[in-house]
Amino acid sequence: MQLQYLSFLVAVAVLVLVHDVTARDLRHVTEPKTPEICTTLMTNGKDNTQAIQKALDSCAKGKAVALTAGIFYSGPLTIPSGVSLVVRQTATLRASTNPKLYDLGGNKCGTIDELGLGCKPFITMHGAKGSGIYGKGTIDGRGGTNMVGNNITWWHLARNAVVVRKLQNNPRLIQINNSMDITIHEITLTNSPFYHLVAHETNGFTVWGIKIIAPRSALNTDGIDPVGTQNVTIAHCNISTGDDDIGIKALTAPTKHVSVLNNHFNGGVGMSIGSETNHGVSDVLISGLTINNTHNGLYIKSNTLRGGLVTNITYENVCVENAGSPIQMDSNYYQYHGNKTPSFRDITIRNVKVLTNGTFIFHGLSASDPIQVTLEDVHITKGSKFSIRNANIKGTWNEDASGHCAYAGNE
Repeated sequence: MQLQYLSFLVAVAVLVLVHDVTARDLRHVTEPKTPEICTTLMTNGKDNTQAIQKALDSCAKGKAVALTAGIFYSGPLTIPSGVSLVVRQTATLRASTNPKLYDLGGNKCGTIDELGLGCKPFITMHGAKGSGIYGKGTIDGRGGTNMVGNNITWWHLARNAVVVRKLQNNPRLIQINNSMDITIHEITLTNSPFYHLVAHETNGFTVWGIKIIAPRSALNTDGIDPVGTQNVTIAHCNISTGDDDIGIKALTAPTKHVSVLNNHFNGGVGMSIGSETNHGVSDVLISGLTINNTHNGLYIKSNTLRGGLVTNITYENVCVENAGSPIQMDSNYYQYHGNKTPSFRDITIRNVKVLTNGTFIFHGLSASDPIQVTLEDVHITKGSKFSIRNANIKGTWNEDASGHCAYAGNE
């Protein structure tokens, strides 16, 4: 066993710490139960938008509309406050690929511009309380299918936008805004044109036992993004995407009291915080995570354009293999510049195993504001590389890791 010691701007000590984990959802969260069904719909094999929306609007609060066997085709839907949608195991809800149905004005949806804000989501909850999506069926965003009236897919549009350094106007799959006590349970989300599941300025957000699947080549297909959201539990999920598997962000409000428990990633960018940390990310516990075949493993990213305080973050009981950068903390992400200082403090990495070689990156913004990290019981493989600057790292790591991660569920 060989202990590696950091130098230069890195302070090293072998510490035995008693650490009270406070980074977690303040609610007592258990596995959700599917609400009582108010009505069950059968597919007509064509456009089901009106039938589904009418049923949702007519359903009593505390109950749910169920989609039974078959394929349901739909344009954008809104789930009212207190009402839920259940997609049965034998059902698939497929999103329309017609940009006109998602357009917010000016015929922007399905085009490229400077903002990328021209589309409404496929499913929206706004100002809702106690709403949700349940069931073992599938919601398919059809990001890889040609758009109506166009010869390219949503994902192709995203790649075209990168070439000209602009943004694609693509719909998100599920968008939750300014809501309370929202639940997403067991559903499979696949092939979103853009982000799969976003909760924005929501208090009480439970995601339990879902699957998210998109090709690794599909740009901006984040799995789950809590943004300016508090009291979050994401548990027992299996995620494989083309971007952040989970991305915790604070663009318009603080994000805090977040529990990410017993999840598995297979493909994607990894377990991310940022880059939008403007209003601060704090009190986050990431535990029981297995990661395989991702670009990064544990990833905190920001810059002076989107920077803010990231603090009281705990990673524990994590296993990583086949990640290019198993741990990366970067205060100069993509070198975007502004006047907002990113600061990463009180970050604990405990009982973490990295079973394949990669590059560990700790890049603080400056010597006066270094990244502050504590390592406890961290095991890596021999031959791993390090890139470290402006970092205050306490603790050590052991170059003795071997074997494979024990994955929960199927790949």
